[in-house]
Amino acid sequence: MPLNIVLMEPEIPNNTGNIGRLALASGAHLHLVKPFGFEITDARLKRAGLDYWPHVNITTYDSASAFFEEHQGAKMAFLSSHGDKDYWDIPFEDDLFLIFGKESLGLSKDILERHQEHLYKIPLFSEHVRSLNLANAVAIVAYEGIKALK
Repeated sequence: MPLNIVLMEPEIPNNTGNIGRLALASGAHLHLVKPFGFEITDARLKRAGLDYWPHVNITTYDSASAFFEEHQGAKMAFLSSHGDKDYWDIPFEDDLFLIFGKESLGLSKDILERHQEHLYKIPLFSEHVRSLNLANAVAIVAYEGIKALK
């Protein structure tokens, strides 16, 4: 798998289902970090992922600390509106982990502070928009990565 998509504490099943479909389409491995704002059996998650959900390569983790412990030393890029660098400046490479926060609050303050040097943003060109939908943000960054790796 060329890329890893990581959702920290996803809250909206429809977003997670859409991102699962995107992971399958893009050849990415999807990592879901608990707690979730829904049950993994939620019909809305399955509906958004259509009949693709059983084919998605998914790993779940009980906590952020469990995820980071398992992937010590891995290359990671953290996506946040608090980033100073643009997502197209991510040094994409095989097995890179793209880390996205939950819909309501983004990445935790602790994660932002510990990984400031690997923090990237999707630029927004209107002061009326605080952030993009999570599924849209993941699509933008994942396909930029695919483009860079081709």
